[in-house]
Amino acid sequence: MKKIFILLSIIVFGLAACEDELNQVPISEMSADGFFQDEKGFEQAINGTYEALSTYPERQFHLSDVRSDNIYGVGSMGVRSHEPVNNFAFTLAVNEYMTEAWDNNFKGIMRANTVLENLSADLVPDEAMRNRLEGEAKFLRALFYFDLIRYFGPVPLVDRLVSPNEALEIPRSPVADIYTLIISDLQDAAQKLPSSYSGINIGRATSYAAKGLLARVHLTRSGPVLHPDGPCLGVNEYSQALSLLNEVIAGPYSMLTDYAATFDLFNENNSDIVFDIQFASGGLGVGASYPGELAGSAFWKAAGYPYAIGLETKDVSYDLINSYGENDSRLDFNVQIGYIDPTNGQYVEDPVCTKFSRIDPETWGADRFDFGINFPVLRFADVLLMKAECILQGASGTQTEVDKIVSDVRARGGLSAVSNVTMDDLLEERRKEFLGEGLRWHDLVRTGKVLDVMNAWIQVEDESGQMRSSIDYKHIIYPIPQSQIDVKKGLYEQNEGYE
Repeated sequence: MKKIFILLSIIVFGLAACEDELNQVPISEMSADGFFQDEKGFEQAINGTYEALSTYPERQFHLSDVRSDNIYGVGSMGVRSHEPVNNFAFTLAVNEYMTEAWDNNFKGIMRANTVLENLSADLVPDEAMRNRLEGEAKFLRALFYFDLIRYFGPVPLVDRLVSPNEALEIPRSPVADIYTLIISDLQDAAQKLPSSYSGINIGRATSYAAKGLLARVHLTRSGPVLHPDGPCLGVNEYSQALSLLNEVIAGPYSMLTDYAATFDLFNENNSDIVFDIQFASGGLGVGASYPGELAGSAFWKAAGYPYAIGLETKDVSYDLINSYGENDSRLDFNVQIGYIDPTNGQYVEDPVCTKFSRIDPETWGADRFDFGINFPVLRFADVLLMKAECILQGASGTQTEVDKIVSDVRARGGLSAVSNVTMDDLLEERRKEFLGEGLRWHDLVRTGKVLDVMNAWIQVEDESGQMRSSIDYKHIIYPIPQSQIDVKKGLYEQNEGYE
């Protein structure tokens, strides 16, 4: 396993004072004096920009999986932060997950802007290295901004370093304007990034990763407008997405024959991974915490994990479990239906997402923040299924192509081939394939299915009646964190419906 993250404590960014400001405004300035002197300094800086992705896995799980019909997150240990997300509360402006999503994405944007503003031929004479650094910074900035608009809609558009005082004058920009920057960044990244890496650089963004992410952007932009400030613009860019996806498909990727091997700690950066977030255990401060978030305390205690997790299990939806069918090997890998409580020897029927928890105890890190398993942002299976989506949405292609793609994905799970696949069939296959990878809510939003699917699911799954009985377009995006609303009265207007 090759890991590219490094300790922020050795990145002399001068960030301490700056990130205090980041808790108040989205962007703050950074002193680069004495730091950006040579290629090594820029490499450290770009590694620090990758580090801003360290909370990305938990965010996608809580704000996409938990929000969707994949997880029934009604708890029994008192109100936890994920429950209002699961229950579609309108009081989420003070929720910790809103603050995390805003602050850490803008932290990454600020770091990317710093690299881009300081990068020059004088400081990095090697053109290939300079292009790579620029491509990485733009890829990451695009990823951070794409995350922001999918969750919050309009956000401040900042493509350069600004002071805290300047930031207090920057309003939210329309989603369409943010997309202009995202698309430009990803197009530049696709041109400037290498197609692959070797040695310790394996895991960095490639030109294929930029093309794959850009395809996802085009798909999302093309979705029907259900919310006036949502991420879907109703444009028809399925052909653009398909062209990019075909370029990735022609690259060095393939689906592994064994689904579980895709997520094997000892088989990371395999041919199904187009881009993932690199983590390393060993007490270095660069490990992951998301496996604990997905499975929860009771599961890890039953597994003999020696450290306290302190997190409640978010149950996998029985509707999803039943959709797998008995012969789908992905169910056995992705979900553990129950476990034995070591305190009393009793069986507990708690359906747990264990996709990233099948880790040999010998590899457990120093604590629950020190798992070494990478998190996939874009997989080859996703690229293939997005191609099928483009064709179903009217891009060039045939039903036979769609059927073959879906059948190939199913075959890896031990299932038979299918024909005449519809968009609903495709979404259900994606749901089973990508459980725990934070794609489900985004899939439902961009295909325009979110309100119908979620309202039907709530009626079936929420027997306890703890969730909102139905949702409407206002729930498609989240509220701006209250901490940001309070920075300067009138700078941001809260998203419709939220308190």
